[in-house]
Amino acid sequence: MRKIKDMIQEFHPIVWSLVVGTVFVRAASSMSMPFLFLYLSNNTDLDLATIGMMIGAGALAGTVGGFIAGTLSDRIGRRRVMIGALYVWTLVFIGFAVTKNPLLLLLFNMAGGLCRSFYEPVSQALMADVTPQEKRYRVFGLRYTAINVGVAVGPIAGAVLAKSSVALPFLCTAVIYLIYVISLQGLLNRFGIKTIEGQKKEHVTFGHAFRVVVHDKAFRFYMIAGVLGAIGYSQMSTTLAKYVELSIPNGVELFAILMSVNAIVVVLLQMPLTTWAEKRTPLTAIVVGNIMYALGDLGFAFAATGWIFIIAMILFTFGEILTFTSGDVLIDRMAPEAMRGSYYGAKSFSNLGQFIGPWLGGLLLATYDGTVLFLVVAAFSLVSSVFHWAGQRAYLLSTGKSINYTRTESL
Repeated sequence: MRKIKDMIQEFHPIVWSLVVGTVFVRAASSMSMPFLFLYLSNNTDLDLATIGMMIGAGALAGTVGGFIAGTLSDRIGRRRVMIGALYVWTLVFIGFAVTKNPLLLLLFNMAGGLCRSFYEPVSQALMADVTPQEKRYRVFGLRYTAINVGVAVGPIAGAVLAKSSVALPFLCTAVIYLIYVISLQGLLNRFGIKTIEGQKKEHVTFGHAFRVVVHDKAFRFYMIAGVLGAIGYSQMSTTLAKYVELSIPNGVELFAILMSVNAIVVVLLQMPLTTWAEKRTPLTAIVVGNIMYALGDLGFAFAATGWIFIIAMILFTFGEILTFTSGDVLIDRMAPEAMRGSYYGAKSFSNLGQFIGPWLGGLLLATYDGTVLFLVVAAFSLVSSVFHWAGQRAYLLSTGKSINYTRTESL
């Protein structure tokens, strides 16, 4: 009991309010969005590549939106940007529920991508604002665990709800988002976020932020690595659903199980693997994570039974745990204090991979098969490690600082 109390007191109440809210938000969105590829492929005449492009359009919109949101949050405050994004996001899910028109679904998906890019980088920046640097690795790990607690529940709940009505998961998601944004607004006011914002805000123009980020050579390498990694990772929530459906009897149910396995493994192993990663450089954790991604993709490529798919998902999830949190640490340490929001937002440029991935995955799946698709993305994951290494080298040459971010070291 004492240990739990100490853990709660270790971080600012705002951190905990965002962590708890993240559980509900991700549970809600994972009830609906992972099944969008299946919904469009089974209820429209669109080909798989076009469906992949439509879904990826949300990430494409978020590519630019994240930078705008991050820079805006440095200027006007995190609270306004987050709250506004959540209210619009609620309307987006209502739109998904009430229309079957492909063009409107495309527009709603793009709007949803913008909302995600406005909310998530800004919430990360706010967590960093109120957390000492030496504790941020654990905060990012805690946030990622919260994401996957929600995802562990969402897909199965979505599969159950969808049996009654394809619109029901989207409506439930909208209701949960509305409850969350109202409660978050109250909590942020209660814990004095306005005061914190008054201390943090700087006069950062979009032009200045763009020039700083674009001329940061290390950041550019990290973004290329991020794009390659995102191409592979995006298959999990898009083409994997169709591939499993084509490969295994009762494939839709197996896909829901795979999504929950992914989340459960994160919940169980996030802290042990984070502890392991904290004692090593982020580059080491990312390279090991990319190898795990590749092994998981190889498992998907040659899976013939449900159990092989499950084992492959476990390996894939090891990679996810190691790369996501370490990537956040890299960005946090390289970002100037007054431009943290801008850098977190600019990280969304790697979402270009989330646009290319579903389109490319749908094209490969339709033209060849799932084996070719997952062999290709396994190669992308391995190549991304080369660009992460190049980014680290560029950072060292430009600053001369140590890149070994452990619990006791900083740049």
